[in-house]
Amino acid sequence: MTIDLRTTHVEPLRRNFDHIAARIGDDKPASRYQEGVWGLQPAVNFHYRPTWDPAHELYDPTRTAIVMRDFDDFVDPRQYYYGTWTMQRARQQESQEKNFEFVEKRGLLAALDDAWRVKLVELVLPLRHVAWAGNTNNASICAYGFGAPLTSAAAMQMMDELGVAQYLSRAGLLLADNEPRFLDDAKRVWMTAPMWQPLRAAVELSMTIADWFELFVAQNLVIDGLVHPLVFDRFDRRLAAAGGAGFSLLNEFVVDWYAESSRWVDAMVKLAAAESADNAARIVTWTSDWRARIVAALAPLAEYGFGPDGTATLAEVDAGLVARAARLGVALEG
Repeated sequence: MTIDLRTTHVEPLRRNFDHIAARIGDDKPASRYQEGVWGLQPAVNFHYRPTWDPAHELYDPTRTAIVMRDFDDFVDPRQYYYGTWTMQRARQQESQEKNFEFVEKRGLLAALDDAWRVKLVELVLPLRHVAWAGNTNNASICAYGFGAPLTSAAAMQMMDELGVAQYLSRAGLLLADNEPRFLDDAKRVWMTAPMWQPLRAAVELSMTIADWFELFVAQNLVIDGLVHPLVFDRFDRRLAAAGGAGFSLLNEFVVDWYAESSRWVDAMVKLAAAESADNAARIVTWTSDWRARIVAALAPLAEYGFGPDGTATLAEVDAGLVARAARLGVALEG
């Protein structure tokens, strides 16, 4: 008896869905990311004008002044959908857990000078409240935004900001031998210390922004774009030089996440600005207004963290934001 094995190639009748084929052609298979975000935004069905906002439909592209030919153009350069995002964050969490274990096991924070410990409590730990505001603001972008590529990424950004807040909280617990007293102190500073009230007021004001793309610019480009380089880069360098390198290990996720998320933020702003001159002008106005507000709010914190070098350090961070915006087609003065 002879068995003859043969390979048969079956040519598929179609390689993707019609709405995907309209973008990439019908002879090219779509990625899982493309299938997961394109055409997902409700635009016809399940539409009505809610009683809480009768001026808009439930899913309405006019909730922002930004006008796009197609909001599905807001493609995440990271190509994150739920599966790839969770796998990446799981790997990062595993690495971060090892960092916490290493710092605690070796007692790397025990020898930290008391003056620097106080600065950590009063300058770094209150940022967990800023990160919580980032969580809330990106939840608003997800809720009121238009176009699944952007709103789905905003949902991931929302949870990432919560992760930043949680890691800062864990760092505060580790500083105090797993007692909550430093977190209580940090909250009291956030609520009452004069140096924090300008930033607290600005963050709370951001949570009232109705235009979701202005909120995107204010939170993800300006607030994060000034706070993270100032604290988790410049201040972290000073802390490490003073013997606080162990705390840098606790912030590894925060640093890596900011660098990664900035790719997404930059791509969204650049695309919207390139769409039309009107879009670019609005983004320039929003960025300029929020940049001025946040730079002024950070001035007392920079002075506290860097002493006589505070003004120059903040100016350096601000110049970095201006250069970053210029690369995105957003020309700022100064």
